[in-house]
Amino acid sequence: MSKLSALDQLLQRYKQLQYHQDPVLFQRLQDVQQWQKNRLKHSHQALFSEKNNRLMAAYFVDRLYGGPDFDALAKQIERLLKHAHKAEKFIPENAIKAGTHGILLAIYAVELDEQVAAHIQNNYPHNQVLNDEIMRQTYLKLDQAQARLQQLSMADEFGHYLDRYLRSFVVHTAFKMCKSVAYKHHFQMMYDFMDEGFTAMKPLKSAENFVRDFTAQERQVIHRVHAGDLQPFQ
Repeated sequence: MSKLSALDQLLQRYKQLQYHQDPVLFQRLQDVQQWQKNRLKHSHQALFSEKNNRLMAAYFVDRLYGGPDFDALAKQIERLLKHAHKAEKFIPENAIKAGTHGILLAIYAVELDEQVAAHIQNNYPHNQVLNDEIMRQTYLKLDQAQARLQQLSMADEFGHYLDRYLRSFVVHTAFKMCKSVAYKHHFQMMYDFMDEGFTAMKPLKSAENFVRDFTAQERQVIHRVHAGDLQPFQ
């Protein structure tokens, strides 16, 4: 079985998202994702502002929580899978494992946010600007607590994968060596997705510890939402 077979399954899962056929829902999804990014930056300001954490913070917010280029990345993945036997020769196996989990985390984030966007689309005027109260009520209505906790568990696992698979000098060197091949065959977006993870790790003593600090705070937010706190995002 190809080492890239898991990516094929993720790609099919991504194609099932409704926003691909619904431009209005797509716009609402973008609104939700922008609110999410702003909220994450606010909620984790202290953690994200630490000098050594800034690159990883940006990677989490911009890449793993609804990056704007994910549709283009998905197209590159689809094309890569058509040449899987060649790609496996120049992409280190451990980079594939960590990259696949990062893509899974990104897709799961989009799936959850699409549910939020669909609810808002069906219950609020199309020009309604999102705010904390609308999001709080929507989270309660959809009862996403367990799904969001699962998302955070996946994030913890991703942090573990980053330390386990990508901190190796040998793996990093091998990955850097395949850059020219990846760019030559127009897989630069996928390469950059994984490379940014490498780069973001460098200043950290442990990516896993950073992620666990992040998810611990996020679990508190989820608890406050479902405990009835009227200002859970503050």
